[in-house]
Amino acid sequence: MTTTPEAPSAASLMSTLPGHFYTDPEIFRQEQERVFESLWFCAVRAADLDKPGAFRTVQIGRESVLVTRSRSGELRAFLNICRHRGARLCTQESGEVRRALQCPYHAWTYDLDGKLIAAPNLVKMPDVDRTAYGLVKVALREWLGYAWVCLADEPPSFEETVVGAAVERLGDAASIERYGTERLALGKRVTYDVRANWKLIVENFMECYHCATIHPELTDVLPEFTDGFAAQYYVGHGASFGEEVAGFTVDGSAGFDRLPEVAEDQDRRYYAITIKPTVFINLVPDHVILHRMFPLAEDRTVVECDWLYAPEVVASGVDLAKSVELFHRVNEQDFEACERTQPAMASRAYRGGGVLVPTEHHIGLFHEWLAGLLG
Repeated sequence: MTTTPEAPSAASLMSTLPGHFYTDPEIFRQEQERVFESLWFCAVRAADLDKPGAFRTVQIGRESVLVTRSRSGELRAFLNICRHRGARLCTQESGEVRRALQCPYHAWTYDLDGKLIAAPNLVKMPDVDRTAYGLVKVALREWLGYAWVCLADEPPSFEETVVGAAVERLGDAASIERYGTERLALGKRVTYDVRANWKLIVENFMECYHCATIHPELTDVLPEFTDGFAAQYYVGHGASFGEEVAGFTVDGSAGFDRLPEVAEDQDRRYYAITIKPTVFINLVPDHVILHRMFPLAEDRTVVECDWLYAPEVVASGVDLAKSVELFHRVNEQDFEACERTQPAMASRAYRGGGVLVPTEHHIGLFHEWLAGLLG
């Protein structure tokens, strides 16, 4: 068992962002444009679109994005906008079409690869280029069993900005690939509607200074969190289970068999990864928990959380309640704290911001990253 690493040495207090960064609609608009609409965004779990014609719409920044599975079985992403008069093409959050996507306004119709294939009187307009007037495509990559999309005309390197975040945290890509997330099955999904700015949620996830205060179940399983150390600060460090803890469950009872490729030195450890701007990944020996944030306003963020297990575990119908309940409680505790903090961001007491103690100083790197994007 490794010892708990020492806290980074630095001046005790470091400034946070000023309060208006969490309340100002104009700053949120800039974040929509320069962050959510410019970087890779984890949109949809690939297995949710399990057949050709299955689709899901996702709000990314100011845009509605349509992700669908083509007739050839590949995932495609488009702006959810008809090229005729700009009507919303798919108005439902998810669904399935047989062969084509049809605008409910004037019936312009597109195949699952986005090409315009039909419209009233289209045969009388032979000069219309059906490819040029197809749906606007959005860049898409699959990783860890999820579809990641990017609205930028020239997307940043996926390997550097997305895979690179996992490498920066764990030390190498193999450490996350061993969990075989793309082969896991969905055991539980919970959607949380959080009345707080997305940055408060990121900052909360990145630190454990609060863990001893609000996470009694988590610190029972991961005793080192009682001291407030944030495992994400240390490359390759995973928080050890307590000596009497059998599994990552709400009462410390046994969970399920270790995922087959997880290394021996990853057993009985918890790893947390932040992939900016909106994804949290939690790795434990028998399952993976993945959060996707959808910032909808300066004071509202929807968080979709998936608990992923070996397919045979889910297929067996075994009770997952104790396994799911641990992090569900952590989520509720965290989101309540963020909602309690949000109103104070508009207070005169927070005009100049707050402070970070040494075990939170790495959050300053997140603030620097964001400030760089916002200019």
